[in-house]
Amino acid sequence: MTTDEETLVLKVAAGDESAFATLTSRHLPAVSAYVMRMMAGHADAEDVIQETFLRFWTRASQFDGRKSRLTTWLHNIAHNLTIDYFRRSGRFVGEDAGDPAPTSGPDVEQERLEAAAEIDRMMMSLPERQRSALIMTHYQGLSNRDVAEVLGISVRALESLLARARGKLRESMKT
Repeated sequence: MTTDEETLVLKVAAGDESAFATLTSRHLPAVSAYVMRMMAGHADAEDVIQETFLRFWTRASQFDGRKSRLTTWLHNIAHNLTIDYFRRSGRFVGEDAGDPAPTSGPDVEQERLEAAAEIDRMMMSLPERQRSALIMTHYQGLSNRDVAEVLGISVRALESLLARARGKLRESMKT
């Protein structure tokens, strides 16, 4: 049986801009959040997000709903483009993680912002695959099976990546 999303993807493959707009509005927030976290809000993140949806538009006919969900397929495209960006630009984990944005709010808000910035820095210090696994499972809410598919690994290997990532984050918090 064909799902609503699979039907819309078929329409996108046929050039239906309305179907593309519908699916983009559904999936843009999650894909954008993933890319922004992976790239620590780097200015080029918008380019990666746009390229993800451009590829969706041009390659919709390659989507197979029997193999994966659309969100998994889009996250896979975004993941690959993000990694390609890091390789092309020579930026690697831990570089340009960014400083917390200044705020004129109360001390509590400032502390919250500083803590969030510190977590972002710790996340950026993780190896790319660990960071990707953690972001997709924790922040994006993707299932372990979907994340394993995006990363091209088994669920057991994903669980190992997550355990190592969480361990490194705990260790970073102690120092």
